[in-house]
Amino acid sequence: MQTQLAEFVRGTPQGESAEAILRKCVHCGFCTATCPTYQLLGNELDGPRGRIYLIKQVLEGQEPTKRTQLHLDRCLTCRSCETTCPSGVQYGQLLDIGREVIEEKVQRTLLERLIRRLFVLLLPNYLLTKPGFVVGQMVRPIMPKLLRKSIPEKQRVGKRPKVQYTRKMVIHRGCVQRAARPSINAAAARYLDLQSISAVEVRDGCCGALGLHLGDRKFLETNARRNIDAWWNQIQDGAEAIISTASGCGVTIKQYGELMKHDPQYAQRAELIASRVIDLSEVEMKAQYERTAEQPSKVAIHTPCTLQHGQKVTGSIEKIMERFGIETSFVANSHLCCGSAGVYSILQADIAGQLLANRIDALEKELPECIVTANIGCLMHLDSASSVPVKHWVEVVAPP
Repeated sequence: MQTQLAEFVRGTPQGESAEAILRKCVHCGFCTATCPTYQLLGNELDGPRGRIYLIKQVLEGQEPTKRTQLHLDRCLTCRSCETTCPSGVQYGQLLDIGREVIEEKVQRTLLERLIRRLFVLLLPNYLLTKPGFVVGQMVRPIMPKLLRKSIPEKQRVGKRPKVQYTRKMVIHRGCVQRAARPSINAAAARYLDLQSISAVEVRDGCCGALGLHLGDRKFLETNARRNIDAWWNQIQDGAEAIISTASGCGVTIKQYGELMKHDPQYAQRAELIASRVIDLSEVEMKAQYERTAEQPSKVAIHTPCTLQHGQKVTGSIEKIMERFGIETSFVANSHLCCGSAGVYSILQADIAGQLLANRIDALEKELPECIVTANIGCLMHLDSASSVPVKHWVEVVAPP
């Protein structure tokens, strides 16, 4: 695709990245076949190819409109199109650039700005979100059914093994998951302990993805710098990897090298940190285990888009379930998004609701005892509509 970038972006880091991505696109349209929003809405501008054209027009100088902004807002950033694309177009990166530029050029309403600002201020703040979840879980039994399903049930955290092995890995604490489901990282520590690996936690925080996908790159960069500083000494002291138990965080941290390459102070360290990040499901298992009475005999796996399309990690959860003697059921159209996508399920509730209903139908069709996933956003979204428990897969294989 030929490009003629406008003066405001030509020669900038964003412009150079966008131009390289745009020139890879050959207009084939294969991406539309796997795009969830195109499948639902049938509008070319609500598919990757159409959105690429919109971003190209803006970067070439055409003034964006509220309509342009809406079509980009409707994108889930699921990156299913990247898995399908024969040309290797890095659509997710281009979308982040386009959203940031359009955010500067198209004024949102006061209410929209306020809501988005509150998301960025409140959700990553553990000191604010934790009390909210605690109170919500206390009054959950008396809540109306619709509201009750939006609050995750309190899970037994269980013991965390002591640091005792030579091998050690850092577990990213994160933000929302740490407040809503602390049982996940505790289970992850027990899972690593089974592999003779000690889990270490440091004072890290939000990965920055929330701000990035809302067009706030400064939020991403601030959080990336803090996390890099928090992890650096552990890496220098021999930690093998930084483990993400939320695939939405993992895919962003794996991009720190690219996202921070123009920061002279952090570029080199960001590249090294990004190269050490792995999803928990990528930790190699050393043994075969017998299923215990606490574990379900059959589960349905929802592989998050951020794991299969973003990180290109597929089949890993299935293999782990097999090693623990747990049967996995067939799930149709497993490449499709559940509709969570960070705060998308709130900002685009109608589309997210349709995608959720489709995913639940597919996941529950073969009557599993439990649905498992690898991302806190997907977990909470699926749990709001599921008739069976929804858990992180590590909570199933390493129960309290």
